[in-house]
Amino acid sequence: MRIMGIDPGFGRVGYGVIEVMGNKMEAVDYGLIETPASSDIPTRLNMLYDSIKRYIKKIEPSEVAIETIYLTRNQKTAVEVAQARGVILLAVHQCHIPIFNYTPLQVKVAVASYGKASKEQVQRMVQMLLDLPTIPKPDDVTDALAISICHSNSRTLIHHKDTKN
Repeated sequence: MRIMGIDPGFGRVGYGVIEVMGNKMEAVDYGLIETPASSDIPTRLNMLYDSIKRYIKKIEPSEVAIETIYLTRNQKTAVEVAQARGVILLAVHQCHIPIFNYTPLQVKVAVASYGKASKEQVQRMVQMLLDLPTIPKPDDVTDALAISICHSNSRTLIHHKDTKN
C-alpha cells in the first residue's frame, strides 16, 4: 500500500509518500511544492493543481491523506489555504484515488501518542518511525509524512475493527 500525505498550504504544500508492508513503513518520496508570491491567485492555484497531478502520476499512490484546515486568526490566510486545499482535493479526485481527511490532533495522536505533542516531538517520531537519517525539512514535509503515518495507523485500526465484526 502506497500512501501519499499532503499538508495543504497556499505558498507551500508538503507531500510525503510512504510504502506500507505489513507493520513496516518506508519513506518513498517527499518534498515541497512552492508557488511564487509574485504570481496572482489563479496562477498559483493552477500551479498547485498541475504539480499535484504530476506527482500523483509519478508516485502512483493507492490512497491520499490530507490534513484538514485548522482555524486561524488570519482570515486571508485561511481563505487562501482553503482555496488551495480545494484545488488539491479536486486534482486527487480526478485521478480516482480515495481521499482521507485528518485533523492536526488526529495526526499528533497517531504519530506521537499525544494530542498536545510539540512540533519537535512529532518530527522526531516521524524520523524514527520511517528510519530516516535526518528530520525532513521544512516542517511542511515532515507534517505530510506524519499525515501518511496517521493514515497508515488509522487503516490498520479500521481493518482490525472490520475483521472482528
